[in-house]
Amino acid sequence: MTQPLDQLTDALLNAARKAGASAADAIAIEGRSMTIDMRGGTLEQAEREEGIDVGLRVLVGQRQACVSASDARPEVLGALAERAVAMAREAPEDPYIGLADPAQLAQGWDMAALELSDPTPEPSPQDLQDDAREAEAAALAVDGVTQVQSASAGYSWRAVHMAATNGFSGGYERTDRGLSCVAIGGEGTGMERDYDGDSRIFQADLRRPQDIGRTAGERTVAALNPRRPRTGAYPVLFDERISSSLIGHLLAASNGAAIARGSSWLMGRLSDQVLSKGLSVIEDPHRPRAMGSRAFDAEGLPTQRRALVDDGVLTGWALDLANARKLGMDPTGSAKRGTSSPPSPGTWNIELTQGPHSREELLAQMGTGLLVTSMIGATINPNTGDYSRGATGFWVENGQIAYPVNECTIAGSLPEMLRKMTPANDARPWLSRVVPSLLVEGLTIAGE
Repeated sequence: MTQPLDQLTDALLNAARKAGASAADAIAIEGRSMTIDMRGGTLEQAEREEGIDVGLRVLVGQRQACVSASDARPEVLGALAERAVAMAREAPEDPYIGLADPAQLAQGWDMAALELSDPTPEPSPQDLQDDAREAEAAALAVDGVTQVQSASAGYSWRAVHMAATNGFSGGYERTDRGLSCVAIGGEGTGMERDYDGDSRIFQADLRRPQDIGRTAGERTVAALNPRRPRTGAYPVLFDERISSSLIGHLLAASNGAAIARGSSWLMGRLSDQVLSKGLSVIEDPHRPRAMGSRAFDAEGLPTQRRALVDDGVLTGWALDLANARKLGMDPTGSAKRGTSSPPSPGTWNIELTQGPHSREELLAQMGTGLLVTSMIGATINPNTGDYSRGATGFWVENGQIAYPVNECTIAGSLPEMLRKMTPANDARPWLSRVVPSLLVEGLTIAGE
């Protein structure tokens, strides 16, 4: 029988103290997952994984080291701690590392209110197989679909517990139920593909397999016989499926680690207008049934709802303890970590202010331009914000979709793009990043 995770983290901390660590924190993760892939109506692949992983960070003065293992036997934990302490003694000193003060730690959280784990029974392999088969059949039923590249259904459960020598101890469980389908249409060099999928914490919230398969098929057929678009400066509408990437670039630039390294185009921009007036980016780690919800971060600090951008104005960075100390600021409860690395800053659930208009209304507003539904590669200069990405989608004439396009590049300046965005009202509220379709004026399109 597996040892309870809180006992494992306590054992790691005790081993670290015994080995000579002045402070330590530990994480233990237990998980199981199943994935079913269907193709041609038959089972193509079935995978099941179960295991436990542990991670230990030790501090010896102002030196630290991280180690991890997938073996939780007592003798392994002891050897792990001894190795970590030996490594820390050889590491360079870092004046900014250290655990949180006990007064900073999260208290009295209500993990149940976040609804991170579905209490219903784990689906059987047959349940997953049926879902994937139905999604594949629905895609193949769309006229113009020649084959389905993959139809996959999966389930995972994970339990996490963290503890530290400053007195913090806390954990949570999380489930994930997913379904996806990739359809192919056309023949030879004229083949195109597209996809649809859904992932939810609660199985009851998952979209129907038939909807996912049909949507994947319809998207694929719509992309057949593409052309290259005109070269020039045009408005670009980023479809809701990929619009969150623009906000992702903003989040990367406002990450405290990038600011502390001096490698962000947002350097010196606190309190500046970075989005259009009226737009805010809200981080809410306490939203129920959202994948990015957490009551505490990886350093035991309480998470909090806050505006990263308020009415277009940049209000702060995402900071863990070490980077907050480097910048002379307060941490924001933004630390994330795995078993083999120290904490680093990130963000939780993000929501961008939505606009009053639908995507179709923004298409009509843009007149002639490009609707982007998929992006390929990325060239983003982190210091200047220069932006260039490959794209596919649809050419728009007189506010209506005219024909599919591919083999084009869109380019611009991220700071300018973000200040000129016009959001639609079509964001999916259950995602961790709730970002609607975004219209950006005057981007350079390189086509024919």
